[in-house]
Amino acid sequence: MRVLIGELSRRTGVHAHLLRYYESQGLLDPGRGPSGYREYADEAVVTVTQIRKLLEAGLSTQEIAVLLPCVTGTTPDLAPCPELLATMRARRDELDERIGTLARSRGLLHDYINATERRAAEHRQESTAG
Repeated sequence: MRVLIGELSRRTGVHAHLLRYYESQGLLDPGRGPSGYREYADEAVVTVTQIRKLLEAGLSTQEIAVLLPCVTGTTPDLAPCPELLATMRARRDELDERIGTLARSRGLLHDYINATERRAAEHRQESTAG
């Protein structure tokens, strides 16, 4: 059975504009009905669920396009395709680097806040002492 984009949107909870975006990224491949409307196979519901969960894991649509042939089920389950582990490890390493950068930025910001609060307290003490 084939469904139109509105029905796929309803069944997955994903807005139609995102479904069209997934199509533009090569993640979905709908057919076209006689009227020219996009028609999705029933398994598109599973594919959209997989895409959403992989996006939640921090993968980009480009990475998901590489991984999608290795994905089964709605969990999703990942088959041990050669490119799968390399892609996921590369993304994890990028996230680790970003986390490190954010932690350093947070630490510096914390230091600036503390220094500014100390100066403000000193200024208040000078104002009340004088």
